[in-house]
Amino acid sequence: MLDDFLVRAGLAGVGTSLAAAPLGCFVVWRRMAYFGDATAHAALLGVALSLAFQGPIMLGVLAAALLMALLVQSLSGRGLAEDTLLGVLAHASLAIGLVAVSFLSGARLDLMGYLFGDILAVTVSDLALIWGGAVAVIALLAWRWQRLLTATLNPDLAQASGISSRTEQLVLTVALALTVAVAIKAVGALLIGALLIIPPAAARPLARTPEAMALITAVFGSLSAIAGLAASFHFDTPTGPTIVCAAAAMFCITALAARVKIKR
Repeated sequence: MLDDFLVRAGLAGVGTSLAAAPLGCFVVWRRMAYFGDATAHAALLGVALSLAFQGPIMLGVLAAALLMALLVQSLSGRGLAEDTLLGVLAHASLAIGLVAVSFLSGARLDLMGYLFGDILAVTVSDLALIWGGAVAVIALLAWRWQRLLTATLNPDLAQASGISSRTEQLVLTVALALTVAVAIKAVGALLIGALLIIPPAAARPLARTPEAMALITAVFGSLSAIAGLAASFHFDTPTGPTIVCAAAAMFCITALAARVKIKR
């Protein structure tokens, strides 16, 4: 079954969506969209380091994304506004990564794949890494779910209950780095932020509980991956951006449906 590249691509898209779904909900609830972008942009620097030292791409991406997330967390609140700090680090890491890749012989041919993904080239070993990463992210967030929810939705109650906001932020940081490492093969460094934000935003008007929102997000993300893959194959368009377009279409539909419901 896995000999068919479309089946492998579909499984990779679903695995990536499942990894991004619960984390994306926290990104939306905590208004961490720019934080996700900064971590994703650092992934390209991880790619350059992996190519330079001939190591596993996913390991380099994971290390760079985790380092960026920890750097942002440690520097925030020290004189610069958080959005300014995130902007500087996001663009600087992306630029450094692009420059570093340009110095590596043979790397330029793969640059578009690292930026926008190459889901059609996913191998069986890539699938194992993607699904392994997805299981790790889901398990990590499930383990800390109630604490993360309390720290996110009611910081005062979290403090009174002895829940450390910094510890829960660290959990999200690790999960975000894992998700970036998982998703870079499927949608690329520049589109990971969209995959983290758009499906949860589409699911939000339909959900009444945080758990329901996470489940609906997983469904929307998976449907976006399958629909985007089918549309890309039919219209011969770039697969990663087409998946994001499918997710954006779902957001438009749910947003319009919510408006119509409010008017009634």
